[in-house]
Amino acid sequence: MLQKCEGIVIRNTDYSETNKIVTLYTREWGKFGVMARGAKKPNSRLSAISQLFTHGYFLVQKGTGLGSLQQGEMISSMRSIREDIFLTAYASYIVELTDKSTEDRKPDPYLFELLYQTLHLMNEGYDLDIMMHIYEMKMLNVLGLHPVLNQCAVCGNTEGQFVFSVREGGLLCHRCLTHDPYHFKISASAVKLLRLFYFFDLSRLGNISVKEETKAELKKVITAYYEEYSGLHLKTKKFLNSMDKFKDLL
Repeated sequence: MLQKCEGIVIRNTDYSETNKIVTLYTREWGKFGVMARGAKKPNSRLSAISQLFTHGYFLVQKGTGLGSLQQGEMISSMRSIREDIFLTAYASYIVELTDKSTEDRKPDPYLFELLYQTLHLMNEGYDLDIMMHIYEMKMLNVLGLHPVLNQCAVCGNTEGQFVFSVREGGLLCHRCLTHDPYHFKISASAVKLLRLFYFFDLSRLGNISVKEETKAELKKVITAYYEEYSGLHLKTKKFLNSMDKFKDLL
């Protein structure tokens, strides 16, 4: 039976000389794999629609295992992402994080919308680091991780200055610093942004400007938290780190 879905290509893998296995993240079904027969041929009608990051409608023959992609209608190719090596690197991390954090065929319309909005805003030229950090913070719930960001993780205090403790799983107030001597000292701006990125609705994002020092604080905290609790080791993250070193030379 043929069924139509709205999806984003988050991975594709060569399969034989002419075919590809395409992994879609769909609004209706969650993550779903399909065989795109002949998609590697330049003149194939599936060639463009099966490209990484493509957002479109897909007509799929569903079965108990791998589905079969019959045809597609492109909504957006995310052209700007494809044409810029830095954009490609950031977007590749976003889709790999999505792929490795989700199980097959578990619908999550909220996550689909988050993925779409993030890639769309990256494609439109929004700050790549900020978009990445927002996505990382929002993916914590998908991973079953719930950092304490609205109060001290030890005593529940909501007033005063805070640091971030990976060991305690969230913010520590000035009275509880001794609970983790290896805490991260971060600015009030970084504390505010961690909360904002975790709780707010991405569709309400306007123009946001963040100092480079604050971005560095966010990156250090989020990276350390992911390394401690997520269990993920993503190739695209390592590549992004190497790209950061390259950017510093430009």
